[in-house]
Amino acid sequence: MSKLTDIEKKVIKQIQGDIPLDRRPFDTIGKRIGISESNVIDILKRLKKTGAIRRFGAVLRHRSAGFSENAMVVWAVQEERCEEAGSLLASYGEITHCYERTPPFEGVYNIFTMVHLNTGKGSIDTFIGDISSAIGIDKYKILRSLEEFKKSSMEYF
Repeated sequence: MSKLTDIEKKVIKQIQGDIPLDRRPFDTIGKRIGISESNVIDILKRLKKTGAIRRFGAVLRHRSAGFSENAMVVWAVQEERCEEAGSLLASYGEITHCYERTPPFEGVYNIFTMVHLNTGKGSIDTFIGDISSAIGIDKYKILRSLEEFKKSSMEYF
């Protein structure tokens, strides 16, 4: 990876926190630093391609977004059912993360899901019980989020 240019550093500085909540956030960023929206997008694509930026994504502040309950749910799934179970779990709109963990947590829990429920959707226990019945996996643990400690992006400049 080559040394970052001054304009690349300016773009990175603009995206390392919250990006503007506008219809065209990259246009707003471009105006702040004196370049076009398309230049901002091109720079971000290039930085991603070269590995200068590994990940670009949203941080969900679930309580602010109206989710009243959330929990990590870990599932003990037979190896031959992992792909099928993962696809079924990921199909639920309330599940925002779904991935296989190797080695398994506590030696048995190999699928991890993050569940967010809106007020009025019922309890996590009922929701997970319904999913468990629907997909035929009855060994799971609900790891509840009791407190939110950190929701911030890295800052480099």
